[in-house]
Formats: sequence, structure tokens, C-alpha cells
Amino acid sequence: MDRSATLGAIAEISSRFSREESLYMFEKMCFIRQFEQRVKRAYDEKHIKMPVYLSLGQEAVAVALSIAFPKSAIFAQHRAHDLYLAYGGDPRALADELLHRKSGCAGGMGGSASIHSPAIKMFGHSGLLGDQVPIATGYAQGAHENTLCLFGDATAEEDYALSSFGYAATKKIPLLFVCVDNDLSILTEVNVRRSWNAAAVAAGFGLPSVDIADDPWVIMHYARELGGNLPAFMNVRVVRHLWHAGTGKDNEPEWDRFSLVRAELARLGYASDVDDIERRSIAAADAVWDAALAEQ
Repeated sequence: MDRSATLGAIAEISSRFSREESLYMFEKMCFIRQFEQRVKRAYDEKHIKMPVYLSLGQEAVAVALSIAFPKSAIFAQHRAHDLYLAYGGDPRALADELLHRKSGCAGGMGGSASIHSPAIKMFGHSGLLGDQVPIATGYAQGAHENTLCLFGDATAEEDYALSSFGYAATKKIPLLFVCVDNDLSILTEVNVRRSWNAAAVAAGFGLPSVDIADDPWVIMHYARELGGNLPAFMNVRVVRHLWHAGTGKDNEPEWDRFSLVRAELARLGYASDVDDIERRSIAAADAVWDAALAEQ
């Protein structure tokens, strides 16, 4: 299985996007990265009492989708802080949710594993691996509206997920399936679990499919292209920086897309803008968490 940071790369893809759009993308990525760093700190300092599923390392996927595939219903599972924030969820409501308060986006009842927000039409996850895939399929068919369904590489192996791909293709349901593929089911690598490629199988069901790394410009390119030809499937290779649940780290990440994007923006001549965005993002994330923790 190809784990390259350049899988599916398109030459000079970043230059196809305006300065404003690229910097807007980075600003969202940067805030999510800083927010998650503060979640880690709050967890390590024992302010958060329940398990956390951090999005550190995969911010580019949620942000790129929020720009290129906006105004959709959203179905995800654990590790969805980034998706909530990228699609405009209230950061303070998420902080309160992680602190198990009634003022949280899911009334303090979902916690990190089940981010739910009617305000952005994001539906919380039950905890059963991959059950959001058939639910999203049914929702999109009934609501007749663009719907986004995200899941991990282990979910792609579930029978009810696979049958959903085939059903969506047959019924022409307006649904974008996105497998956020970190190559791990907790600790078990994909090549131990299966010999087939998820994007190839989805294509076999009749879904337009791509298998790419987490370059946000490439994701935006394909999300816009596939968004006009739904249902479709994207397998996006990402790197989980920390444990499946919690804040520990076993190994150094294979790559850090955040750093790669920052370097590419500097190459494009936006280095001073990047520095300003990072300063603002740190201040904004600190303001959210300092205020939330001050109320304890």
C-alpha cells in the first residue's frame, strides 16, 4: 500500500489557487492545529476526564473539504474535532463538550467520540464502527442533498460500508465518501488486515474514485471535480500523530502535512502572511481554552 506524502500529486497544483484561498485554507488548518494542541494540554493536565481522539496531523483533509465541498450534511465518527471546526462549528461549544458541560455542542453527552452539532448539520456517531456510512447513505437519499461521510480505513472493510458504496452508486445518491486513511486500526496496519485497495473496490462498485495523499490543494481539486459527479469516493492518506485515543506518541510521524503546507506557502511568497496567521491562531485558540478553563 502506497504511504507516500506525494501520492496523487499534481505538479504546481498550489499555483492554481488564489493567494486569498490558500491563506484562508492555512488559517483554518492553523487554528485547528492550535486548538488540538490545547486539547492535548487540557487532557494532560486532567481537565478532560474522558478519552480524546485528536485530529493532529489530519487537519488538511477537513479544511480542504470544507472549502471545496461546503454546505453539506456531515456524518463522521471519532477523530472529528477538525471536521467540526473546519465546517464552522463554535470552538467554545466544542471545548465545553470535551469538558462534559451542558453548554457543549452535544450537551456534554457526546464528548470527543461523538461530535454532534445541529448548527452545522453534523450528526454525532453512535460508537459502532462505520455505522455512519449506511446512515449517511439513507439520509442523502431521503434528503436529496449533498452529504459528506467520513470514516477510517478499518470502516472501509465493514460489510455494511461496502454495501452502501454499491447502493449509493446504483441509486445515484448525492454523497461523497471520504476514507481518512491513516493505515491503522488502532495499531494494526492495513497490509495486515487486507490485500485490496479501498479506492479500487469503490471504483468497482461504480463510484468515481481517487487515492491520494493529504495535500489540501489536491483534495480541493478532486473534491470539486467529484462533487459534480456524485456519488464518489476519495481515499486520502493521512498521518495520525498521536495515539488512537489519548495524547501519547509511539513514533515520529511519517510526514507532517501542516509543515509541508507552511513550506509551500513560503515558496509561493506568503511567508510573512503565514507568520501572522500562526500568531493569530495561537492567540485565538488560547483565548477559547483559557476562558473555558477559567469557568471550572
